[in-house]
Amino acid sequence: MIYLDNAASTPVHEKVIEEMLPYFREQYGNPSSIHRHGRLANTAIQNARKRIAALVNADINEILITSGGTESNNTAIYGISSQSKGKHIITSSIEHDAILEPCKHLEKEGYRISFLPVDQYGFVNPEDLKKEISDDTCLITIMYANNEVGTIQPIKEIAKIAREKNIIFHTDAVQAVGKTPIDVKEFGIDLLSISSHKINGPKGVGALYIKNGVKISPLMLGGGQERGLRSGTENVASIVGFGMACKLIKDDVNEKMAHFKKLSTRLISRVLSEIPSTTLNGHPDMRIPNNTHFTFLGVSGEDLIIKLDENKISASTGSACSVKIQKASHVLKAMGFSHEQVTGSLRLTVGITNTEQEIDETVDVLKKVVKELRAVSPYKSKYNF
Repeated sequence: MIYLDNAASTPVHEKVIEEMLPYFREQYGNPSSIHRHGRLANTAIQNARKRIAALVNADINEILITSGGTESNNTAIYGISSQSKGKHIITSSIEHDAILEPCKHLEKEGYRISFLPVDQYGFVNPEDLKKEISDDTCLITIMYANNEVGTIQPIKEIAKIAREKNIIFHTDAVQAVGKTPIDVKEFGIDLLSISSHKINGPKGVGALYIKNGVKISPLMLGGGQERGLRSGTENVASIVGFGMACKLIKDDVNEKMAHFKKLSTRLISRVLSEIPSTTLNGHPDMRIPNNTHFTFLGVSGEDLIIKLDENKISASTGSACSVKIQKASHVLKAMGFSHEQVTGSLRLTVGITNTEQEIDETVDVLKKVVKELRAVSPYKSKYNF
């Protein structure tokens, strides 16, 4: 199999697995216990927290461990809105559902939500943000990089606007962490979401960076773990694995980015030059280096995925979280794509285990299956395939 759906999830690194195993077999204590087993587990969590913090240049006490990106995003939105006098939130029209759904829920509760438009590249205009800010605005949440088309937003400029207006700024950085250097202090970010399984760590664990001084309300109450912000016995093994995944990125982030860029550049070059009536979606330059997103006119993306799967290649049309409910991409629609362009989309995202040979094999298969599907396409005469 050739796996090119690394935006959906990534294989767990062998060193991460090795780091986790002792916390299943020997060091299985509850971190809240005061005996030796408990102290060892608690120490492991704090060491992992330190590694997570180092990846984004945060302080160790600014890292809240969560179950993943969705919980981190929900905690940021509900945690700020529930203790703020303001009832206006600004976000973008291309956010992940883990942002959009909480915002829509708050809208039903009487909050005003502004969904900023994007251009044809999926890029938010900071001037549009300025126009939406009001005295009632309590939170701005704009994703760092889009999970479908890979466009990186002008985060530093957005954070500056929020800071000047004394508004809390949150960014969903689930797709960006590990693909581009992130410094929460340099960028002036107040809240930032991270997910372990996007960076070769285990599933079911993530983090929310909370800048010192930013107050949020907890979603879960109980035994007071995570400084009272997230009660519940910690998933020690997964937290340890998450920490190791962050360390591995921190140790050679430039090497990984260069690898992603090399493979994606080769993939883009070959696809655009060898498969006619094909376009690259997302910003041509301001994009995470592992993401490629194409539109193949006259082809159904779902049919294409099935054909690729038959040829032992895993790909996707977009967010894995939206596949089960079979809805058209809100991201591409917000970018102004036609129905035909939306349905003909394909996302290929590379990871640390992919090779140039796999890229070449994928393009060879793509050429074949696109030609087959276009031969029976209802758009055959329109585009003269």
